[in-house]
Amino acid sequence: MRVFIAEKPELGRAIAEALGGGNRGDGCIRCSGGDVVTWCFGHLLTLTDPEDHDPAAAVWNMTSLPLRWPVQHKPIDGKDAQIKIIQSLVEDASEVIHAGDPDDEGQLLVDEVLEYIGNTKPVKRILINDLNKKIVQKALGSMRENSEFYGMYQSALARSVSDQLYGYNLTRAYTIAGRAGGVDQVLSVGRVQTPILGLVVRRDREHENHDAHFYHDINALISDGKKEFRAKYRPAKDVRVDDKGRLIDAELAEKICSAVKDQPVSEMQINKEDKDAPAPLPYNLLNLQIDASRKFGFTPDKTLKLTQSLRERHRLITYNRSDCQYLSDEHHDDAPQVLAAIAQTAQVLHKSAKSGDPKLKSRAFNSKNVSAHHAIIPTEKTADLSKIDPDEAKLYLLIARAYIAQFFPKYSYCQTTIDLTLASYDFRASARVTTDEGWKKLYRQDKDNDAIEDDAAHGGGENLDWVNADTQLICRDTDNVKKETKPPPPYTMAALLKDLTRVSKYITDPRIKKLLVAKDQDKKGEQGGIGTPATRSAIIAQLISRGFISEKRKKVTSTTLGREFHDLLPETATSPNMTALWHEQQEEIKEGRLTMHGFVDGIAEHVAKEIDNIKSGGLKIVATNLPKCGVCDKGYLRRKKSKKGFFWGCGSYPECGAIYQDKRGKPVLDEPAQVNPTPSDEHRCPECTKGLIRRPNKKKDNHWWGCSGFPACKFMAYDKNGSPVLNNG
Repeated sequence: MRVFIAEKPELGRAIAEALGGGNRGDGCIRCSGGDVVTWCFGHLLTLTDPEDHDPAAAVWNMTSLPLRWPVQHKPIDGKDAQIKIIQSLVEDASEVIHAGDPDDEGQLLVDEVLEYIGNTKPVKRILINDLNKKIVQKALGSMRENSEFYGMYQSALARSVSDQLYGYNLTRAYTIAGRAGGVDQVLSVGRVQTPILGLVVRRDREHENHDAHFYHDINALISDGKKEFRAKYRPAKDVRVDDKGRLIDAELAEKICSAVKDQPVSEMQINKEDKDAPAPLPYNLLNLQIDASRKFGFTPDKTLKLTQSLRERHRLITYNRSDCQYLSDEHHDDAPQVLAAIAQTAQVLHKSAKSGDPKLKSRAFNSKNVSAHHAIIPTEKTADLSKIDPDEAKLYLLIARAYIAQFFPKYSYCQTTIDLTLASYDFRASARVTTDEGWKKLYRQDKDNDAIEDDAAHGGGENLDWVNADTQLICRDTDNVKKETKPPPPYTMAALLKDLTRVSKYITDPRIKKLLVAKDQDKKGEQGGIGTPATRSAIIAQLISRGFISEKRKKVTSTTLGREFHDLLPETATSPNMTALWHEQQEEIKEGRLTMHGFVDGIAEHVAKEIDNIKSGGLKIVATNLPKCGVCDKGYLRRKKSKKGFFWGCGSYPECGAIYQDKRGKPVLDEPAQVNPTPSDEHRCPECTKGLIRRPNKKKDNHWWGCSGFPACKFMAYDKNGSPVLNNG
């Protein structure tokens, strides 16, 4: 008997279907041929904490730092049962099939379970990046020895261990040192978290310290006596310009205007070209978070949670944490069914979905560009969109529209460029005329979308067809517009997310830049970034909850605390260089030229030096001015806005759901806080699928579970060891 261990239940179901189907058991599917398919729920294990090995480590004090503890794993709360199921199946198996995602993290996720349960059975590796039945069946015929991927496992483990070692030690060190300055909160440090803070701080300071200068835009009004168009001056190579090629010589600007006015065009070159543009690719998580922030003001974390619900609860979309925007060639066969499902689910897209031509095959369908996962698209499942959460519906419509666009014709246009000379000075006019709107019909109402090229930036709909080589033209007038350079604007959440995919552009060291870009060479849409689409949202949310950055009026800026903390940190912590250098050594681990323990020892040495610096220098930092939560006594309160008005919520949400009333911009602290328990993502109501909430029993020292959809749903369940009892009727 072979036992397949998939990374997620949906992959397990796809493998079982490819094997011929089977019967659902307890945490597994038993197939007719004797094979069994089981699964993880993402990571089932986590690295042990220092206090797991030494209870004294639970007390934060500087003398105990730096901490070093054995590399071991322990079950994540609530996942022990699935680990036992996997262990039992593996013990009965003749062979184990590792079916983690085909990337470093997928390799780690299953290998750590096999090591934890002490597996001694032979293990093969199957690489599946698509749940399409044909692709899964093809993968079943090309399995490899899992030992070939040992280096990948060790590399991922080294990164995981080092992230923990680096974050735990430096967070404790800075937090303990910060208390001397009256900062009674956690000053967290992380390999990805702290460079993100660095990005925001640097952008804020560039905005505030911008050294403005003036430049000149010169336009000539060109006419044949009946029709006219505007042409823009193009500086010659010997003219003084700024770093963006704009004229900065005021005297020359006036001279040009005087020289060309009323002068005929002496030379002219016309270039007309028919062009087309393909539809935007379907979404990955990052681009969906960017658009959701731009259009709806959703935080990255909110978008992640909403798509998680769309995928797991409603099954309306595919895997939502994907970093890929492409689909396999086999996915194209499913187009008629998916378009039909969209038409039935979303009435507002009914006509568009019906108008899409499933025979068209856009650039998105390219198996070579699919990474560990394919793009986020709708499934063939249908629902009544008016009956699901309105915010979930908004994201479904975005995802569905991007999919429909793949089956619309390309956007076609005629681009006309006219280069002309006036009194020895060069000018250029350009215009774009749409010949077939194509997929752009779907995006007519989408404002401020940087991903959609704006015709206005190319001369709008102005038609220059009337100009030919024999047309006699003259400059009727000029305008010399003096403009002041603008500072880089503060980050919006969308702009910050986009920058996290290309932080390499801010690195001046050519070697480090090259390493960071090389890290993403196989990832479409990433050009030397830090973090992953699945982790960035949580990291940004933590920076906000810690009080290091804030988001107000769609602007993401650093706080006083964030800046002071940033300035105390070494550049190695606030720049993305560490990610690049780690990647270089992780590649050496994959190739067998460096061991996991050798890599971790190097990080431990670096951490020890940083802690010595903190011990000897201390911290000069002031306390935050945010009010502290009176319920958990850990988080700081932040003013938020709801449909009913403003309120103050604990920054440690969802761990703490305390809410205070707002009065003239301040929290009402002398009244008891309302504490809203958070619905469980793991335990769902069997009647309406909404998250269950664990509540204390008022009369006894125990708990019970109720549906978060109350009063519409009145389901209740007993509590047993922190979990709801769902099988007793």
